[in-house]
Amino acid sequence: MIIAVPYKNGNIFQHFGKTEALKLYETSDAKINKTEIIPTNSIGHGGIVDILRERKVSVLICSGIGNGAKKLLRENSILFFGGASGDADKAVSDYLMGQLVYDADAGCNHHCAEEG
Repeated sequence: MIIAVPYKNGNIFQHFGKTEALKLYETSDAKINKTEIIPTNSIGHGGIVDILRERKVSVLICSGIGNGAKKLLRENSILFFGGASGDADKAVSDYLMGQLVYDADAGCNHHCAEEG
């Protein structure tokens, strides 16, 4: 399974659609086998979802995320867990152990009407 996290300086970046990088985690048997940081060039939520789909990401762990991004993730069968914060590696490890702290109702707190 591949897990993605919007990433900056070791932490979960606070706004999915504005992230400049994603950290991808290749996992199996509840362990991280390989990681890779890829640039997104701040292409917005639609372009980022395209990257996730192309990279066969199954799960996204993020912080702030708008309704448009949520819709695109659902349409592409990518599970997402918003409202997470802090260390990205720890969040992925917590997810793999069934202990991720997240907010199922997480959104974004600015320009959600235009971005979705």
